Amino acid sequence: MTASDQRIRNVVVVGGGSAGWTAAAALVTYLDTSVSVHLVESEEIGIIGVGESTVPFMKTFNGLVLGIDEIDFIRETQATFKLGIQFNDWGRIGDSYVHGFGTIGRSLGPLPFHQYWLKLFLAGRAPDIGAYSLPTSAAPLDKFMISPPDAPSGSPLADIAYGYQFDAGLYARYLRNLAERRGVHRSEGKIVDVVQRGEDGFIEAIVMENGERVEGELFIDCSGFRGLLIEQTLKAGYEDWSEWLPCDRAMVAPSASAGPLTPYTRVSARPAGWQWRIPTQQRIGNGYVYSSNHISDDEAAATLLATLDGPALADPRPLRFTPGRRKEFWRRNVVAVGLAGGFMEPLESTAIYLAQSGVQRLLALFPDRDCDPLLSGRFNRESAFEHERVRDFLALHYNATERNDTPFWDHCRTMAIPDSLRETIAQFRIDGRYFRNGEDFFALPSWVQVMLGQRIIPGGYHPIVDKLPEERLEQFVDRARQEVARAVNAMPSHQAFINHYCKTIPA
Repeated sequence: MTASDQRIRNVVVVGGGSAGWTAAAALVTYLDTSVSVHLVESEEIGIIGVGESTVPFMKTFNGLVLGIDEIDFIRETQATFKLGIQFNDWGRIGDSYVHGFGTIGRSLGPLPFHQYWLKLFLAGRAPDIGAYSLPTSAAPLDKFMISPPDAPSGSPLADIAYGYQFDAGLYARYLRNLAERRGVHRSEGKIVDVVQRGEDGFIEAIVMENGERVEGELFIDCSGFRGLLIEQTLKAGYEDWSEWLPCDRAMVAPSASAGPLTPYTRVSARPAGWQWRIPTQQRIGNGYVYSSNHISDDEAAATLLATLDGPALADPRPLRFTPGRRKEFWRRNVVAVGLAGGFMEPLESTAIYLAQSGVQRLLALFPDRDCDPLLSGRFNRESAFEHERVRDFLALHYNATERNDTPFWDHCRTMAIPDSLRETIAQFRIDGRYFRNGEDFFALPSWVQVMLGQRIIPGGYHPIVDKLPEERLEQFVDRARQEVARAVNAMPSHQAFINHYCKTIPA
């Protein structure tokens, strides 16, 4: 048998939604035309559809991997732009800070900008760190623009980082249309049986309720929390992270638009969790993520409805989840993508990112029919690392609080945290140093902004900073602030930008 005879010819994607159609669209785009990509989903089962807010990675993935036109995507998904996340009442009641995307100031020599700023800040001679980041400064002012092609190199306007806020159901439909145009075959219906190969347990086929048998050599499990193939069939196992991520439920409800279209997601701490507000062009997405150990479902629904900015457009819909990840994301010839691989609550909008990152990793490690354990092993290690670092970043938000006004927040303040996170906080608290771990998705600006925003204030700064004369230090730091202020002043409002370039035309 030749090497070419071992090539995969039939890929089956189980489940639709953003994860399933992302996988199908990417595979059909890059695999040879001799490879069939077949997606199976049931409209009766439906999708979770809460991932309405994203990180900047999606812009890159949509454009470079899927070849999607950004303006067309914005209009079709009723999207708005997102410069970051505003956190309210997390460190203390009354606190507010923005975790903005992109960079903070400019590095100088071997040190990041915040080390120079830190010396002045600790001496009471510099404003908060947000003044040195364009997204962080522009977001609360409802300013937004895409980087103009003629922006001078080094200007804060030259590389504006942003994500999106959109209707997840419309995004799944958008991806479906794209995937089917490129050749993906879709079958509608429920799966009633999974056929495994006797000698090694590889999956050979799935059987539909209507009797249709769908065969494949590689199966992508995008069946959501239930993990139909990866867990129910192949028993990959699951790591429960509830001890570090205390919320296990959510109430979700859309509401009518109210006020300007903010270019940020608002995340407000609540007595037993937190609430998101995500503005799309046509409505606002809302959800209360909470701990069932500290509040009832009825109380959570009542709190959500009482704190909406506009009239609710539907009754609150409950979701239950267990935070964590599969022990194996790729087992035999099944690869779990999206919620089938793990669930990280949407506190930092990582759900769609983790799905798209998993698809990109699969493309890089795409196997032959034998699914070489070297490939699946690397996929599992990289996926586990990525999920664990996201876990640490989310746990930081809960644990870095001074609140003890409710049993929930007192628990978060005193709970045990992973050793890796404890070391990160301890080092930052000493002198503001943060060291990125490998391909950790959240880079230094994200960790620095959240730790500072939640009152982890370093006691000192890096000793190399003292090498810079005081006068030059003040000039360097203040120039960065002035550059950001001028750039923000030149930006139009978020609403005006959307109206001019990519306003959705109501059906």
